[in-house]
Amino acid sequence: MKNIIKAISVLASLALLTGCGALNDASQTAESNAPQSETSAAAETDKPEADNESEDSAESEAANTENAAPEKSELNLGYLNSTAHLLAFVAAEEGYFAEEGLNVTLTQFSSAGELVNGLESGKLDVAFIGSVPTLTFQSQGHDVTIIGGAMTNGHGYVIKSEFADADEKGVEILKGRNVASVKNSVQDAELQILLKNAGIEIGEGADKVNIVYFDSQKDAYAALSNATIDAASVYSPYASLAKSQGYKVVYYCAHEKALENQPCCRQVASTAAVKANPNTFTALERAFIKAYHLTQKDHEKTIADVKKYIDIDEEFIETEVYGGYSVSSPDPDKKGTLTLKDTIVELGYTEDYDIEPLYNTAIYKAALDSIFAEGSDDIYKSLQDHFSAYE
Repeated sequence: MKNIIKAISVLASLALLTGCGALNDASQTAESNAPQSETSAAAETDKPEADNESEDSAESEAANTENAAPEKSELNLGYLNSTAHLLAFVAAEEGYFAEEGLNVTLTQFSSAGELVNGLESGKLDVAFIGSVPTLTFQSQGHDVTIIGGAMTNGHGYVIKSEFADADEKGVEILKGRNVASVKNSVQDAELQILLKNAGIEIGEGADKVNIVYFDSQKDAYAALSNATIDAASVYSPYASLAKSQGYKVVYYCAHEKALENQPCCRQVASTAAVKANPNTFTALERAFIKAYHLTQKDHEKTIADVKKYIDIDEEFIETEVYGGYSVSSPDPDKKGTLTLKDTIVELGYTEDYDIEPLYNTAIYKAALDSIFAEGSDDIYKSLQDHFSAYE
C-alpha cells in the first residue's frame, strides 16, 4: 500500500510542472441554477480566416491551404453548467465564431457521458468534457480526440457547516463522512489521490471516507440537502454557490500541492470529424484563442458574456473566473494531460492505452500561428510560449 501511495504521490506531483498555471490567475468554482436552453451563436460572415500549418500534417492532417474556408460552417457545441466553459460563451457573444465563418449553436448537457454520446451520434461537433472522463472513454475504445483545452483546476469539495468552522480544513475532515461525488470525474480522481496520500481508506467507518456516487455534478450537489450526505464534490461555479448557502470548502484543488495545474476540461471532437474538417476546427480554435485574449483584457465584458449562459450572481462569476482558483485557456496542455493519464491508470480508473492517435495539437498550433502572424501582443505571446513549453 505504501508503495502505491508513493507512486501516486509522485505522479500527481509531476502535474505541478505542467498545466496552464503560468497563463493567468483566472478562477472558477460554484453554482447550480444555470439555464437549460440552447443558445445560438453568431451568424456567418463572407470570408473566414483560418490558416493551417503543414508541419504536423502526418499527425493532424491539417490543411495546407492558407485562409482556407471551413469545410463545415454549421456547428453544434456541447457544454456543462460551468463557468469553466467560458471560452465558448465569449466566442459566441463577441462574434468570434462569425469572424471565422462559423455559425455555432451552444447546448448545455448534464454529464460527460451525454456529451460523448452526442459526439458519437453526430449531434455534436465539439464538446467541452472533463479530462478524466475523456481519458477513460478513449481507453474504452471511444474514437474521440482532444484538440484543445478549456480549464485547469476549478474544483474541490464542500462540507456542511456543522462539520467545519472554517474553509479549507483539508481532506482529513472527511473521515467518517458520506461524500457525494461523480464517478469518472476529475473531482473523484483528485479526492482519491488525496485520500491515498493521507493514508485514508475509502469505505464506511469512523476513520474512512464513504463515497456515494451520482450521475452528474448537479445531482451530487443537490444531495447535500439529504440528511445522509455530509459533503459533496464541486466544480465551478458550485463552490461559490455553496459558500453563499453556508457550506464550507473542504479544499480547492488549486491549493493542494498534489493537484496544482490539473487539466480539468478539454476540447473534444470525434476523430473522424477532426481528420475530415481540419479547416473547420482551425477556425474554431482561432475563435477560442480570440476569446481567451478578450478574457485577459476585459473582465467586465467577460463576466457579462458568461452570465448569459450561467445565470448566477456576477460576484460569483468574478470569483470563479478571476479569483485564482482556475485558469481558462484553449491550450491543449498535452504534458499535463499525459501526467494525469498516468495518475488515473495508477489509481485503477482505467487501463493504459496509446493516446497519441487521439491527441491532436497541430490544429491548435496552426490556429495560434496564423493569429500570431496577423499581429501579436503579450497575451498571444504567453499562449505561444506556453504551447512551446508544454506541447
